[in-house]
Amino acid sequence: MDHIEQKICEIIDQNQEEIKAFGRDIWHHAEMGYKEYRTAEKFVEYAKKYGLETETGLAVTGVKSYLKGKGKEGITVGVIGEMDALPIANHPDANPETGASHCCGHNAQLTGVIGAMMALTDPEVKEAMDGNVVFMAAPAEEYVDLPFKQQLIREGKIRYGGGKCELIRVGALDDIDIAVGHHTAPELDLRLSNGSTNGFVNKIITYTGVASHAAAAPHMGIDAQNAAMLALHALDLQRESFQEKDFVRVHSMITKGAPSVNVIADTVELNNCVRAKSVAAVKDASRKADRSFRAGAVATGCGMRLETVSGYMPTIPCSDVTALKEALEEVAGDQYKIEYQGAEEHTSASTDFGDVSCIMPLLQFSTGGYTGQLHNPDVRVTDEYLAYVVTAKIFALTAYKLLKNGGDYAKALLDSYQAVMTKEAYLEFMDSMNSVEEIPMAPLEIV
Repeated sequence: MDHIEQKICEIIDQNQEEIKAFGRDIWHHAEMGYKEYRTAEKFVEYAKKYGLETETGLAVTGVKSYLKGKGKEGITVGVIGEMDALPIANHPDANPETGASHCCGHNAQLTGVIGAMMALTDPEVKEAMDGNVVFMAAPAEEYVDLPFKQQLIREGKIRYGGGKCELIRVGALDDIDIAVGHHTAPELDLRLSNGSTNGFVNKIITYTGVASHAAAAPHMGIDAQNAAMLALHALDLQRESFQEKDFVRVHSMITKGAPSVNVIADTVELNNCVRAKSVAAVKDASRKADRSFRAGAVATGCGMRLETVSGYMPTIPCSDVTALKEALEEVAGDQYKIEYQGAEEHTSASTDFGDVSCIMPLLQFSTGGYTGQLHNPDVRVTDEYLAYVVTAKIFALTAYKLLKNGGDYAKALLDSYQAVMTKEAYLEFMDSMNSVEEIPMAPLEIV
């Protein structure tokens, strides 16, 4: 480590109790996507404390703070933490007001960004960087709570369900050249996370039928629940056509079913997610899912409304991870083990960091300090230093390494990166994935 890097780590260590307290506070006050108002306020409090020019209300609740002010010339590195949580109300630390809990560890991301802010705003550290740093609090990474997001779309407040997708759309990432992101990974120390991930689309399906007495007069009804069950069975039979190389994942949930066991359901609603490794594979699996949902309607005579909503893009591995690798190794020392995830490794989960990776270089890392399984109520924070303080050091060191020495590492990364698409092409593609299809209900004929 050079002198500045040592100072970065010292500042973060000196403030570790405050950093841990911030992480605990966010953990106990979890909020759902596009509703993270308290979380955003806490972030803004620190931005004001350190005198940073700050923009708020980006993509509803997003926050963006500039280390050297907006419009500063040179390369800009975005240090991004997510704010939202999951609707897991049975976690013992779930927020009783929201029913949400941080079972994906986003509180650690945001805490790491705050810790990095503490170090990089030091005058000597700030002066040593040839470029700018943006500290960003991003909303709505978890693609849940679809009815609320669809309401926001209808009201014109958002166009996309994913927070970073919206940040791209509204121009909040236009002046950022390189993004740095983080994930929580229980049961390990550190990971250089440079693999690919699945992209996806979401579907909202509504079957309409005719209600009747399920015992006395089932022939007088058209069963929307049967349509849904038939569609899901048809979808299951499609699985043999999915190729292993495409990592296809198709999963559904019934959000509204029959009101009673003795009532033929007149309305049943489903949510469905179609994931795959490539855009082409997502489109292929999506077409097969659509045929399955149509089959349920056609076979039972139900009406159907099938809405497909753009989700997230597959993540593109970074071409040059030198700065992040050095930061991880310096922080790890002899204390922590690093797992190296290369570009050839793939995970079938999804993240809207994938969308960011399509338009700019994305460096990602993971830290532990948690036990349990993500998206599960057994998740616990067991090592606050690793979860929060180490995360802050890696964020800060990576940003500094990219921008020191005239920004040599940042320039090399930008030279090696080739964007998958422009912002304009990205937005056009996202809009092209949205569609609505309707099938009218067949007439009920009583013989």
